[in-house]
Amino acid sequence: MEPSIYSAYIPDAKLMAKGAWDLRVFITDMEIDRVITVTGDVSIGKVMLLLVQDLGTRDWSDHDLWWPEENKWLNRSRSTLDQYGVTAAAHIWFTPKHKIIRVQLPDLQYITVSVDMSSTVLRAVMDLCSSLGIRHGEELSFCRRLHPQALKNNTVISSDLPPVVQLNNQHLNSRSGDTLPRLQQSRSMNSLDRDRSLGAATPPTNGYHINYHTPSPHGTLSRHSQTGSHGGEKYAPFYAQNPYTTPLYAAPEKGTVNIVDGTGATEESLDVNLARSPQSPAPEAVETLLRPRSRLEKARMNAGWLDSARSLYEQGIREGDTILLRFKFFTFYDLNPKFDVKRINQIYEQARWMIMTEELDCTEDEMMLFAALQLQVQHQSQVPQTPTQTAEDDIDAALNELQTTLEGAATPAFYNDIMQVPVLSDYLQFLKPKRSFLTMRGFKPYYVVLRDTTMSLYRDEHDTQSEPSMEVNLRGCEVAPDVMLTNGKYGIKLQVPMADGMHEMWLRCANDAQYAKWMAAFRLASRGKTMADNSYQYEVQNIHGQLQLQHTPQRLDIGPMDSNINPDVYVAPRFIKKNKSAKLGGRIMEAHDKVKNLSLMDAKLQLIRTWQGLPDYAMHYFVVIFASSRKEELLAITPNRMIRMDINGRTLKAWPFKRMPDWQVNWYKKVVTVELDNEVLEFWPVGADAKNVHEFIGGYICLGNRADDKSTPFDEAEFQKLTGGWKA
Repeated sequence: MEPSIYSAYIPDAKLMAKGAWDLRVFITDMEIDRVITVTGDVSIGKVMLLLVQDLGTRDWSDHDLWWPEENKWLNRSRSTLDQYGVTAAAHIWFTPKHKIIRVQLPDLQYITVSVDMSSTVLRAVMDLCSSLGIRHGEELSFCRRLHPQALKNNTVISSDLPPVVQLNNQHLNSRSGDTLPRLQQSRSMNSLDRDRSLGAATPPTNGYHINYHTPSPHGTLSRHSQTGSHGGEKYAPFYAQNPYTTPLYAAPEKGTVNIVDGTGATEESLDVNLARSPQSPAPEAVETLLRPRSRLEKARMNAGWLDSARSLYEQGIREGDTILLRFKFFTFYDLNPKFDVKRINQIYEQARWMIMTEELDCTEDEMMLFAALQLQVQHQSQVPQTPTQTAEDDIDAALNELQTTLEGAATPAFYNDIMQVPVLSDYLQFLKPKRSFLTMRGFKPYYVVLRDTTMSLYRDEHDTQSEPSMEVNLRGCEVAPDVMLTNGKYGIKLQVPMADGMHEMWLRCANDAQYAKWMAAFRLASRGKTMADNSYQYEVQNIHGQLQLQHTPQRLDIGPMDSNINPDVYVAPRFIKKNKSAKLGGRIMEAHDKVKNLSLMDAKLQLIRTWQGLPDYAMHYFVVIFASSRKEELLAITPNRMIRMDINGRTLKAWPFKRMPDWQVNWYKKVVTVELDNEVLEFWPVGADAKNVHEFIGGYICLGNRADDKSTPFDEAEFQKLTGGWKA
């Protein structure tokens, strides 16, 4: 049975003589239409006042006007109807701003929250993180759940349409409340696009009985209400009880985000442990995980991010929908184990699942270390953790930090002479691969000298006074590890930018100590820093420590504890297929011997550090077409540069953000224009919105410029300025 709709007419004799017209407004709380007489110069605030003056004394402060046909909020109270373009043909809604949605956290737990659907996504995320006790919410964002089929084709998500998709005339069903974006096929010249047909959108089915006319406790209609005459939208129930949704956390201080329980009622004493996540998430959550098989599919995953400058409602998110909360920008500012217990756990969980789904590639030795750290976290989660710092320790640490700040960090002895330029030199194996040959020549020994950011190669150490065989500046180069401990291989791959593109160079070290020194020096040189930087010794120790954790002696015996380990829980499927479970269990325990003394927090931080050392860490891929080539390529955006790649992932050229004085977006052509020192780049994304690419560039630049003073608040206006784009 459909809900009753009542209409009320409010005439205004004074306005009728001024060429006034009737504006029809639907009040969702009462499910009635009201017709008010207005003129074009009436303000939005006046319209709301006319609506509520005869509706009783209830609190209407959480309500705003929504224009369904134009998909936008009319929330500037001083603006007039003419300024918004509202005419007599419009049908406006008067509805609450706060609505209930489900959010999947990075650790795959679900919470139900009441969020302000009229505020920007950036503000909604920061308010939610504040309520959950997660610092620096600007590093996270909301994204839609994509279906695995979306990774097979270049698809464009229309943010203005309900987030439901049908592919190949088969419903992509989900459980209650899951958000599946509507996908539209984009132009593509890629032969890898195997399927190009997309059907019309249909509502999801879930197997739960739904009363389509159950009113929301927030006074708003449900998504799939059968009443379709109010702006053309159809609505689902405000909330369908789901067995996998945990009635979650209530913060003591609530801003615009409230945490609610499964029935939609606000709770004050709910409890969820965001600092210790369950080892096995709900089956529903596991189904949402995507497993990309190539860089092309990784690029298509980025189409799901929501626009941080627009509201959830404007991007098709409705009450009862499920969206994902993820870390978007991998620049973790002021990560402090004392204050960031929940934040570190959520970073750990996102890193863990990125490794388990093979979103990031790693070697087998690294996978065993990741598995051992996960096992140690699981063990430590079952025992109480003792505080590691007392009040006296905090005071001593603060005094030491103040002393270091005033006196400067200690530097190695050979750097004490300010007239001496730091130099690293040693014999290394060198190879410059040539792609024109099917078989490449082997490595040759060279005496390599690194001074400042310049690498010079000599045939012998006695030839350093003569001209080098090769000399390259490593500023802006790409540095990637090529290590396989089981074979004693300690390699470094460099991709150096030159006038004719990126040149690849390979080096091999004799042992782990030599590798740690050179790898640290190359990483600093790529960022324009020298070994005189205070972070050099820390980088060397960190790299050497990572290698020591991965290097484990061969165990010939397999204990009973090894056989009880289920490798499927800790190891990515690719390694499961290559090895037997018994062998993997033994190798996991070998690696665990190295980390078994780590505390819960130390084990999580060690996994995060190892994750950050992977070659593809913090590389966000997009499929783009450059104006100069007219073929599909990959664009990787990192925290400090853009990298142009071919479709197979080979680096063609890189541009650091420091060389970008300006970038902008032509919204009509969806073309991103980047101005560099000596060239102008133009490209348009395929399979993602241009705003998405623009936001990653501006976001990383903004977050990279955060003040050293940790007490300085985040500049939200600056973020919006750098990510908003220029409308041509």
